[in-house]
Amino acid sequence: MSIELGQGTGPLKGVKVVEIAGIGPGPHACMLLADLGADVIRVDRPGGQAMTGGSHDLLNRGRPSVALNLKDPEAVATVLDLVEGADVLIEGMRPGVAERLGFGPEHCHERNPRLVYGRMTGWGQDGPLATAAGHDMNYIAITGTLFGLGQDKSRPHFPANLVGDFGGGSTYLVIGILAALLEARVSGQGQVIDAAIVDGTASLNAMTAAFLHSGAFREERAANLLDGGAPFYDVYETSDGRHMSVGALEPQFFAELVRLLDLGDRCPGQMEFDRFDEMRALFAETFKQRTQAEWVALFEGTDACVAGIIPISEAKDHPHMAAREVFVEKDGVVQPQPAPRFSRTPATLGLPPSEKAGIHTREALTAWGVGDVDGLIERGAAVQA
Repeated sequence: MSIELGQGTGPLKGVKVVEIAGIGPGPHACMLLADLGADVIRVDRPGGQAMTGGSHDLLNRGRPSVALNLKDPEAVATVLDLVEGADVLIEGMRPGVAERLGFGPEHCHERNPRLVYGRMTGWGQDGPLATAAGHDMNYIAITGTLFGLGQDKSRPHFPANLVGDFGGGSTYLVIGILAALLEARVSGQGQVIDAAIVDGTASLNAMTAAFLHSGAFREERAANLLDGGAPFYDVYETSDGRHMSVGALEPQFFAELVRLLDLGDRCPGQMEFDRFDEMRALFAETFKQRTQAEWVALFEGTDACVAGIIPISEAKDHPHMAAREVFVEKDGVVQPQPAPRFSRTPATLGLPPSEKAGIHTREALTAWGVGDVDGLIERGAAVQA
């Protein structure tokens, strides 16, 4: 297998990233950077990471995998060799671990003062919980965000790990990396990015904080405009057990919703708050009278702000998604295209996810200019799968 640098087509073509492999938001951030054209080299532990790996692990797409035993000083020296020619390093270890292993920010900046050093954690680099274990729902719990999620008044509901890991985590890490890369072009100096899921999630939830401050928000579920408290912004079941999303917030969109539902004068006024229960029951009864496909045929393309809720296995075939080719099949796997889209430097999918950790060790280290790769493998500092 031949690994060459500079094969990306997106706007980050030429940017070089060293990824110390982890799980969740770190790999997702590196997937995004690779999708946008960066040369990312993934440093895996021999044997791979827990809960990751395999040819279908899309979070690992777009970059080669090398396996280094980071408990071996020679492997750490190899990481520093990679850093010397890189623009970015990303790691997601607990605070202090990278320093103990010998590739913390000070070690790396001694070799490359321009390096942007991205740190992806849940709690952040400091604070009383910084060294504690945790996962997505724990992080979003203490930001005040999880409390308001879901339409069940008796308990919150968490949306898998989308809000914390990927919304407040990897997305903000990538924003920080891009901003720091721009600044480094001016100053000639790198810096450390402390990307904490608690910080990013709190930022994501800024609108709710504003509503609370203004007195226009009730701290309970299904009691506000966008959380299911309003019947014209909610989910309704169809006759075939599927569901429709209704988001008719503006008066003109609400009027179109009522017209297409053929409710006439039976529907209460949009802001008759004391008749919301009546309105919700009327909408629920009406949507139960037809199948999802029948409602989709009626509503899609109108200004009523109504769409059918479909599983991801069907999303690729939705006419709008298919027309934009949001999902493509590559290497036998249906997967989302890189996003966003660029008019002059369009991004394209690169390497498929690695079947095994370290499958590209020899080729990738050689392409990055590391010397005596065969010696590293023979001595056990590196592993070729």
